[in-house]
Amino acid sequence: MHFSVLLMLGICLVPAELKPANEYLGSPFLQRSFEEARKIVDDAYKYSREESLRRVRRDVVSPHDALRLLKQPRGDTRSAVRSADYMAQTIRLVQEKVHHVHKRSLNATDLLTPEDLQKLAQITGCAARVKAPQCVTTPDLIKYRTITSVCNNLKNPRLGASNTPFTRWLPAEYDDGVSEPKGWNRTRKFNNFLLPLVRQVSNNILSTQDAGISNDSVYSHMVTLFGQWNDHDLTFTPFSPSIRSFSNGVNCDESCEQTEPCTPIPLPPGDPRLSFSQCIPAFRSAPACGTGYSALNFGGEPNRREQVNALTAFLDLSQVYGSEDKLALTLRNLTDDGGLLRVNTEFTDNGRELLPFHSLQVQMCATRKRVTNDTNAREIPCFIAGDPRVDENIGLTSLHTLFLREHNRLARALKRINPHWDSETLYQEARKIMGAYTQLFVFRDYLPHIVGTDAMRRQLGRYPGYNPAVDPSISNVFATAAYRFAHLAIQPLMFRLDTNFREHPQFPSVPLFKAFFTPWRIAFEGGIDPLLRGLFGSPAKLNTQDHMMVTALRDKLFQFVQHISLDLGSLNMQRSRDHGIPGYNAWRRFCGLSQPKNQEELGRVLNNNDLARRLLELYGTPDNIDVWLGGVAEPFAQGGRVGPLFACLIATQFQRIRQGDRLWYENPGVFTTQQKAALSRVTLSSIICENTGIQSVTRDAFTVTSASNRLTTCSAVPRLNLAAWRERRCSSDDCFPPNEAKADILNKLQSLKGKKVGEDLQDDGIAEDLEANGVTHDVQGNELQ
Repeated sequence: MHFSVLLMLGICLVPAELKPANEYLGSPFLQRSFEEARKIVDDAYKYSREESLRRVRRDVVSPHDALRLLKQPRGDTRSAVRSADYMAQTIRLVQEKVHHVHKRSLNATDLLTPEDLQKLAQITGCAARVKAPQCVTTPDLIKYRTITSVCNNLKNPRLGASNTPFTRWLPAEYDDGVSEPKGWNRTRKFNNFLLPLVRQVSNNILSTQDAGISNDSVYSHMVTLFGQWNDHDLTFTPFSPSIRSFSNGVNCDESCEQTEPCTPIPLPPGDPRLSFSQCIPAFRSAPACGTGYSALNFGGEPNRREQVNALTAFLDLSQVYGSEDKLALTLRNLTDDGGLLRVNTEFTDNGRELLPFHSLQVQMCATRKRVTNDTNAREIPCFIAGDPRVDENIGLTSLHTLFLREHNRLARALKRINPHWDSETLYQEARKIMGAYTQLFVFRDYLPHIVGTDAMRRQLGRYPGYNPAVDPSISNVFATAAYRFAHLAIQPLMFRLDTNFREHPQFPSVPLFKAFFTPWRIAFEGGIDPLLRGLFGSPAKLNTQDHMMVTALRDKLFQFVQHISLDLGSLNMQRSRDHGIPGYNAWRRFCGLSQPKNQEELGRVLNNNDLARRLLELYGTPDNIDVWLGGVAEPFAQGGRVGPLFACLIATQFQRIRQGDRLWYENPGVFTTQQKAALSRVTLSSIICENTGIQSVTRDAFTVTSASNRLTTCSAVPRLNLAAWRERRCSSDDCFPPNEAKADILNKLQSLKGKKVGEDLQDDGIAEDLEANGVTHDVQGNELQ
């Protein structure tokens, strides 16, 4: 037990009854280690925040500074990450001191009693992160989601909640078996081969000339951006808040040294970026509390490092509402009793609502003067929404804006038919309907286009019912690899189309690399209508094996003026290695697929011998291929836009999300039969028609315009009938609304005499009143009599 070492260090196994009751660790040595660790972490956080804000308030913001701000943990996520860093650095200091005294490697956690580790978890705040909260089953808890999704599962309250670890479907593969990223040791071989540099893989496999890309003949660009939108409902992996090393103070931006949390991406020989730097700066994902140590007790199994998902695992539109209570309140209009979300008070989009501005004064979105060369141009701040990536590109921002408007439209309509509802009820009921929208759109309209017919039939068919034993948590491989397939379906342009679905004459399409962090384009360049027309009216890029990733993402990601930009392909593979994600064949085995052993077998799987040869020149064996790269290289499954591997992983994840969600819209008791029938008529095109000035849409916004998916007028598109949400205030089935409500409706009907039912009634906000009170009408244009 190395007792002499324990005595030298002052780690005495103090009987539990002699330990003080306050927050004091069981030995002076451990207490000193914790206090030193806390100072290291707090100083690093303070320096990093001040330095990061200084950088993003400069006139020109570098891409890696922008990315780091985008991936910074906020609110409760930041508290969770800080607790994890306190514990990790305390353990590191203990390890170093033990090693210094003993002159050989010992596991620090093997030298601490379980009681010491438990006390350390309490004082760092980690214990609170794993303790199950009590779920008091109030009517609201049963009826509505909590913002954090705590208590969705009443028996296991943290399942699927925000700020919990990603789940693992296969054990992590770290360099040291515990925490070090895969490939951290550049001399270590995997399956007898060294791992290639991720940037070298990107250069050799992903590089393409934008002029040679192919358009998708079936699916629209909306498929691509909706995929990103949906991903931002499910996964957000925060970086460590520190921009300098905890152990030696090295600044991650100024050095290419590998030292926690710096994980730089080395540039290979001949890379054109070498004239700027030897590496692309990158940061490790923040660890989850209590993970990444050799053991948690004497002789225990390695407790491998896990990463935090800051979002809920459910399809609940948390990118609109937030995944933390404080942010959710910030996004609400609390000065009004209508259950509304807060909107911009300075700008509108032709009279329609825009997202509110972020209160954090940064220059990340202030690029208008430089892009337009107009020194008098007004700059505006970044927008704020439930997800911090709202400003990442203007296509994504347009979807955020669309769903903000739909929430407020629903809240106003619900108030008209239920004037007795208070603000909280209106907010929660509108949010609940919005959650049902996204579940419908994803399962009914989106996933069949992605995973194909076989995976839909086997895994995502008829709803099987809620199962509290199913873990809906997002898997690490889904977050880091499988759901990043759409990076290869992004066009090099963000299309903007006019009312005739031609290039907008005043506001033409924007090169993608000029569409990053430019909310001013929405405020000053025609709003969201041209962008939404561009999404459903233009094709997606087709991912082909010889034209994978457009230049805007591989060589110009977050490029603002003349700074070195990022490489999304390299970042994807680096993140998978940081998370210890097993290689390509391990996941094919998990999915029951063949595991190619050589070039010939890999060539058959990929249906491309040349690509197989180039991959094995880099990796040596199919086992070592980074799973993201192997997945996006596979030919499409029938009817889908991913190969068999990613079809399996994506379908498996959504299967678990649906089955493990107590508040899934099809679960009995969540909505009435009439409400579910009303919801089933709604499409993404319905939402566009309700909340924009767009007059014509395709019925399936995810499919390109064709003979079977023609443009149709919005007046012919089915809308949500809210009659089923009217709360009757008497017990009789034939009761009517209060007399004053009836009188108000009659007055409105009188004023509408001679108008055509349809858009006129929608514009006047009358349709729901009519339907809620049993007034039937012909929506094909007949006049009211």
